[in-house]
Parts: sequence; structure tokens; C-alpha cells
Amino acid sequence: MKEMALKHRDHNWLFFNERVLLEAQCQDTPLLERLKFLAIFSSNLDEYFKVRISQLRQLKKVDKSLRKKLDLKGNKTLKSILELIAEQQTVFGKTLSAIVEELKTEQVFIHTDNTLSQNQLQFIDTYFDKEVAKHCEQIALDNPSKIKDGQLYFVCQNEDEKLHLLKIPSNEVGRFVSLPGEGHHYMFIDDVIRLKSASLSLMPVQQLYAIKLSRDAELYLDDDYTDMDLVDKIYQSLGQRKSGQPTRLLYDATMPTTLVSQLKELLQLGKVDMVKGGKYHNLSDFFSFPAPKDKPHLVYDQRPPLPHFALSSSNDIFKTIAEKDQIVHFPYQDFKVIEKFIQQAANDLKVTTIKMSLYRIAKESALTDALLTALKNGKKVLLFVEAQARFDEQNNIKWGRIFEEHGATVLYSVPNIKVHSKIALVERAVTEGPKRYVYIGTGNFNAKTAKIYSDHGLFTAHKKITKELAQVFQVLERTLIIPKSKRLMISPFNTRNKFLELIQQEIRFAKAGKTAKITAKMNSLEDRKMIKAIQDASEAGVSVRLIVRGFCRLVPKAEHELKPNEKPIYITSIIDRYLEHGRIYLFHNGGDEQMFIGSADWMTRNLDRRIEVLTPILDPTIFTELKDILTLQLNDTVKARVLDAEDNNHKVKSNRNNIRSQYAIYDYLKEKYHANS
Repeated sequence: MKEMALKHRDHNWLFFNERVLLEAQCQDTPLLERLKFLAIFSSNLDEYFKVRISQLRQLKKVDKSLRKKLDLKGNKTLKSILELIAEQQTVFGKTLSAIVEELKTEQVFIHTDNTLSQNQLQFIDTYFDKEVAKHCEQIALDNPSKIKDGQLYFVCQNEDEKLHLLKIPSNEVGRFVSLPGEGHHYMFIDDVIRLKSASLSLMPVQQLYAIKLSRDAELYLDDDYTDMDLVDKIYQSLGQRKSGQPTRLLYDATMPTTLVSQLKELLQLGKVDMVKGGKYHNLSDFFSFPAPKDKPHLVYDQRPPLPHFALSSSNDIFKTIAEKDQIVHFPYQDFKVIEKFIQQAANDLKVTTIKMSLYRIAKESALTDALLTALKNGKKVLLFVEAQARFDEQNNIKWGRIFEEHGATVLYSVPNIKVHSKIALVERAVTEGPKRYVYIGTGNFNAKTAKIYSDHGLFTAHKKITKELAQVFQVLERTLIIPKSKRLMISPFNTRNKFLELIQQEIRFAKAGKTAKITAKMNSLEDRKMIKAIQDASEAGVSVRLIVRGFCRLVPKAEHELKPNEKPIYITSIIDRYLEHGRIYLFHNGGDEQMFIGSADWMTRNLDRRIEVLTPILDPTIFTELKDILTLQLNDTVKARVLDAEDNNHKVKSNRNNIRSQYAIYDYLKEKYHANS
């Protein structure tokens, strides 16, 4: 039997990041927003090296005979990946140069040292002496551990050819310096230091070369731990991010080869680990590039979150939810409804218990304040804090300990399982007995990310849904091993089987000559069994339409490859102002449509190795609203790109009117609920 063809996950992720880079090139995107897309591209790539490249490097430790048996070709894969990245970095450099030139026409200037006026030079002299020089730490490079992960440095040689580092203090003074002059003038702090390096007793400016080291971000914890052991080990292991195995040295391409060789030997890096870059690194710092207040057209127009038509104005949020299920859409609607839900629970005399799963906790927020208030008011608060949320472990554990100190019951990760679900449960003691109110969402309980992540969440007091969600928390509390769920999809217990049953149902309808459709939106599609099921459905005549933001391993067939009665699988991806993060799954079901939303993608880890929750949409008005929103995204003709077999990232071709789905969704909700306001 012919093996199913799949796209290479790591290669395909790079084509996802290419879509981000394409937005930076888009002339319709405001100039400073284009810089932010470059920042996103750069940030994504940094994480890719810290995590995925690190994992490929670990393959070298696997016995050669076993690598051959398992067809693990780490070096070959790494080489091809770096070739793709090099091509993208060339495009990145050209895009940045083009944006800088276009900004000049808007009287926004990013200067190098040879474009400065005498007045600006004098300003830099004073600014450097007062604000910068004290942070320019000079380090003898005699030990690789002195190079911190992600920190910007200059490298240079002294007269006896010993290597030295000069720290670029972007964290202390900011990456961009505002200069005097008519219009808007800025300069990289890097160039300020280059200009003033003589005052630091260093070699001349032309012999300072920028470098940045990325280190392995995996923690490689042992498997034999209890809950608190796990938390302590993670907390203690966070330092490995600073001293972990180097995975990439990004260096100025103008650096002499002799100096490159010295660095390579000192850091014990392979040839593939030495990556040529431009004059500037850490360009994710463009997130903080100043936006001139008199140039509003250089950024996106203001689209403030809309108040929720029912929840925002409700005097009793529990009564509103009990009367009817409520759906919220971020960032189109105000995240304050989540905070209001917990705030009312904290102060409501009838509330006895609050339970939540927290995957990425904000450093400070109204939500955490509300939970502390609930504890002060004597509520039972149970929180599941994900101690293994990559790059947020330290903050999550810090908050977990704060909650514990105030009397909360805090549970942490279990071995080999992450809790990725976005769920909350409130219990109230009312006249007729205990009453539950729950929230099931696609995004984190985080007010900051809710402004830029596109997500959905359901509030409901439905007895059967709330009872099943209560069982999820029992599983987390270790008082229940397997939840009994007929309505919710709960990974790793029934999600995979439920999805496969729904797909098989569509196949049966198709074979019976009835209309059969599968429509799904997710972040990533990777799981082999799910891909095989979708391909089987397509061959049986089921119409399959997918929206996948990130990587997608499914290889769609071209028209000429389709068998008789086979329907094509059409996949698009939307990269725009907001990060598409919601998961929506819609099955035609013979005309009695079924829809689910929740936290799980069709990835093996989401189906088999994480606690995930997806809820059916039972309320007909909410069903219609979500389907309308999904339809707008399916019909996007402005920001959607086709995910075909060749990964060309072509824009959707259409003769229809232009639809930019994110803006259309905002307008849809505004017209539906606020037309007369």
C-alpha cells in the first residue's frame, strides 16, 4: 500500500512564516505595521531555532544505527531548513530596506552614522555619556557561557587578537533613540555605540561586528517526578535557557572569515550553526518602534473592542447566562466580560467555588486581582496552572505560588500531559440547589493577548455541559480517572474518536448520494490519522474546506489527480492584523449541522497528550452567528492565501467583491448589535 504523502512539518512551518513576511511586503499594510510583521517574522524564527532546531540537533545523540532504522536524518533536514531560511532572510533584508526608504517620504528617518547633522551628533554625545555608556559592559570572550541567549553583542579583537564582547544594552535603554530634527528621526542604539566606541577604548567602529546566540530552549526534565517536584525542577531549570546548548550564531556577514572561525571553534559550533546575518539582529524589537502621533495613517486605524450586547451591560451576569447561552469574540468584543464574570463571582454571596485552568497568566491583570478578591472573600478557588507553558513557566509558577499563599488550591502539570484547555467553572448555592456556570474558549485568559488574538468563547449554564465540565476539573484534581462525556470533546479521552466518527458520518452521507461537508478552522494540521480520514472523506465525495493558519502537512490533490466522484480539499490561511487563533469545526450531518469550538487543533499532541476541551454549539442563534463569522473567513479575498501542494502561498483568486474577513467580522458584529448606538 502506498504510504500517505505528507508535507515536512519543519519545512512547512517556514512557509507559514513566509506568509508573515509577505504581509510585511504588502503595500496595502500601513508602513509601521509592516515593520511589526518583520518583528513577528523575526520573533517566530528565533523561537524556531530555540525549539525545533534544538530538537533536530538532539538527533545527533541518537545511536547512528537507530537513526538509520527510524529514518531520522537530522543533518540533512537541518541543511535544507537553513537553505530556506537563508533565502527568506535575503527577502527580509530587501523588505526592510524598502520600508526604510518609504518611511523617508513620510519624514520618518532611521539614521546611520553617516546621515547625521551636527546637532544630532551633539545630542548623541550627551545622550551616550549620560544614558548608554554605563550599560556597555565589556567582556573577555574566554568562555562560551558568557554569551547569553538572545542578548545583542558586538564582538571585536584587541591588539593581541583576543576576542572581546561589548554588550548592546537594548533592554536597559531601548533599541531606538529619538533624535532632534525636523520630522521624526531615530537611530538604532547599535549605531550610537558604533559611533561612540572610541570613548570606550575599543577598536575603531569598522571592527565591531554584531552577533547574537540562540540557545536550546527545551528543559529536558527527568520523567520520575511528583507534582511539586515538577514545579521545582522547572523553576530551577529555567536557567538552562541562558546556558543551554547553542543552536545558532547569527553574525554580521561582513565579519572577517578568521574571526568567524575563531567564534565557531570557541563555541564548538558546526558549520550549519553559523548563520550569516545583516548589520542588525533581534529585529523583533521593531514591536517597540515609536509611532509618531501626527502620522496616524502609518498604523492601523482604531477599531476599539465592542461592548458585548448582553454581558457588558448586565447587572447580573449569572442571570444573563442562565437565561441564554452567550458567545464572545475577541478582539472584536471587550475582554472585560471575562474579568466581569470572575469579579462578580468573587463578590457574589451565593458563589461557593471558582475553578479555572490558566495556561498563560498575565503578569498583572484585573483577572488575577479578582481571583485574589475571591480568596479574600472566602471562596473556594481551585486553579490549574500550566507549569510547562513554553516561555511562560516562570511567570505561571510565580502566580501559582502567590495564589497558594492566599489560600487557593493550585494544581500543576502532570507528567507528559499539558493542560491546554481554556475553561472556567463557577458554582453558586441557590434555592433549588447548586448551580454551575461555565466558560469554554479557544484562547487564553489573558487581557493582553485578547487584543491581538482572534478567539471565541462560550458562556453557558446548560446542565449537561456544566456537569461534564465539572468532571474535567475532577480529572485535574485526580478524583476522577476518565470523564463520562457525551457532549464535550475532552482530550485525550474522546476527542480523536469523536472527530473520526463525525468524519465517517459524512462519508456515509456522501456514499448514500446525500450532501456531505466538512468545514474546519484551526491553527495547525499535523496528525496523520486525521489527515488520512479527511483524505478518505474527500475520495468518498465529501466537500472539505479548511482554514489553517500555521503549518499544514496535508497535501491537497490537483484537479487532474482527483478520482471519479472525489471532491477537492481546498485550504486557505489568513494572516492579517490579528492572529487567527480560534478553532471551529462544522459538520453538515445530513442537514442537521453540528458545530464545535475549543482549544484543540488536529495535532497529535492536542488529541493524545494534552487536556483539551471542545464544546458543541447548541444555541441556534449562536450557531448562526459563528457560522456567519466562519463564512466571512472562508470567503476572504484580501488576506487569504491558498495552501496548495507546492506551498507557493498564492493569494486567493476571486471575481467576488473584496472581503477582508477580520474587518468584515468587526463590521458584522457592530451592525448586528450596535447599529443604532
